[in-house]
Amino acid sequence: MTTAPAAPRRTALDAVHRALGATMTDFAGWDMPLRYGSERDEHNAVRGTAGLFDLSHMGEITVTGPQAGEALDFALVGHLSALAVGRARYTMICTADGGILDDLIVYRLGEAEFMIVANASNAQVVLDAVTDRAKDFDAEVRDDRDGYALIAVQGPQSPAILKSLTDADLDGLKYYAGLPGTVAGVPALIARTGYTGEDGFELFVSPADAEALWQALTEAGQPYGLVPCGLSCRDTLRLEAGMPLYGHELTTALTPFDAGLGRVVKFDKPGDFIGRQALEQAAVQAEATPPRKLVGLVAEGRRVPRAGYPVTVEGGRVIGEVTSGAPSPTLGKPIAIAYVDAPHAAPGTPGVSVDIRGSHEPYQVVALPFYKRQR
Repeated sequence: MTTAPAAPRRTALDAVHRALGATMTDFAGWDMPLRYGSERDEHNAVRGTAGLFDLSHMGEITVTGPQAGEALDFALVGHLSALAVGRARYTMICTADGGILDDLIVYRLGEAEFMIVANASNAQVVLDAVTDRAKDFDAEVRDDRDGYALIAVQGPQSPAILKSLTDADLDGLKYYAGLPGTVAGVPALIARTGYTGEDGFELFVSPADAEALWQALTEAGQPYGLVPCGLSCRDTLRLEAGMPLYGHELTTALTPFDAGLGRVVKFDKPGDFIGRQALEQAAVQAEATPPRKLVGLVAEGRRVPRAGYPVTVEGGRVIGEVTSGAPSPTLGKPIAIAYVDAPHAAPGTPGVSVDIRGSHEPYQVVALPFYKRQR
């Protein structure tokens, strides 16, 4: 007798999405908006004005106690005990053999309080791993996934929109920093973070306040061209910005050094951490003879590559594999991120193609990211 799969979870904004006519999809066990209308229009709104996202599927994990920082130093690859209160850091949690379990953002909310934000698909894995790794420290690990709704405002007009609803000092809020405040009367952690390549904010609020805040942001954003945005354009935005996606550019089969993100591994922090020995070896190998490198690919034609498609050179020899691919609304061409053999990773390497269902389509090797906003 087989057990029926569990129904996808719904966020506190589910009724709002359905009222807006969103196309919903099952994503990491959550029923999430894929798009509201044209994903290209949503993408272009974030690049040109602003977009509004429901990110409540992300997993929040709180670590508190006198040794919370030391526990995270041991559990993760970053030096989190050195993080200033009010700041955030991009980091990773790895296996003992150096493989990436997830990429994370960690916020330091107080001297003895940190919040980890994990990807939805890995939230339980991260919770279990951090709980186990913190057991010998004077620290408590708490599952706060049900305690937050997460709403993001992304795009060049996002500061103006948010300023109309809060007295918080947004001008003084640096990238990868957060501060407590109120937005439209709703208590929130206001973080200047995002996954789009644009300026923007992520607002952590109580699920009970999510609808009121969404409506307030919608009304305040109307004069600025704010539109609701789904997961589809979030993926093309992050792809253009060269940002990795777990399960595509990052997996347990890869180390941070394989992904070109060795900078997040802090060997100079005090004490040991899970994966240190394997990552030290990976760092040496990456410096000496990296087997493959992560590159950008831009199509010369119109056919779109997808994850798993082989990257080839003349004669059909396979030199790599596409990890993410999509049409780029900003560039007007199909683009992809791929791991390729190091000798073929230099921008402008000739003769590179992607095998798209038996047809070898020419692609140009470029450096990442494909798009970088004007500061």
